[in-house]
Amino acid sequence: MFTRMMNLLRGVLGLFISGIEKKNPEALLELEKENLREQVAKYNQGLASHAGLCERLMAQVKKLEAEERDLRAKTGAHLRAGNRDAAGQYAMRLQTVQRELGENRTQLEQAESTYQNLIKARDVAINAARAKIENLKASITDMKMKQAMAELHEMSAGMISTIGGSGDTLDRLTEMVTEERDKAAGRARVAKDSIDFSGIQIKEAEQKALAEQALADFAAQEGIALEGNGAAAAKPAEKAMGPAQKATEQ
Repeated sequence: MFTRMMNLLRGVLGLFISGIEKKNPEALLELEKENLREQVAKYNQGLASHAGLCERLMAQVKKLEAEERDLRAKTGAHLRAGNRDAAGQYAMRLQTVQRELGENRTQLEQAESTYQNLIKARDVAINAARAKIENLKASITDMKMKQAMAELHEMSAGMISTIGGSGDTLDRLTEMVTEERDKAAGRARVAKDSIDFSGIQIKEAEQKALAEQALADFAAQEGIALEGNGAAAAKPAEKAMGPAQKATEQ
């Protein structure tokens, strides 16, 4: 029973995590990139250890090569000097060094070959991972674009169905607006027709007559002759001279 419960819990948790991964592919991709960097770092540490082994073998080979040259020279010198025993000892040591040198050279060649193969394998794996990452990036971008287009099409379809469904409402609203507009126009016409324009015309004629009378009084005071249409004449009327003015002129 406990095992079944644990399996059920794992299944539910797996579904939950899968749902989160589907909703956040960028986060999962970033995690994989980080895992790749960590793997490359660990791999490089192994390569560094192997490169250290190659360097030690290379140093050992150089040391044995120098020792070989020295022993060869000493063996030849003692042999030419007639010291056969010393020459024999150096010759035996020279054989041992040559054997060790051959073994170290073989190990160095194998280590170098392995190192180069490891580098190639690392580069191939990194390039393949990078290509997958780039493809995933492009796929995620394309997926988002398609999702956006799908949402846009779904929204457009919903809008079309909504607008089509609200046609009756729009018709009723148009009818209501038209009816109210006609009512307002009718009220304006009735109000216009109810105005007493005859009183206004009488009032206007009265104001005009008062204005003409005031103008005539002003013209008489100023000695300005008015024409028949009420316009002022160019020459002012002569004022009557008093007795004092006539005596002065005589």
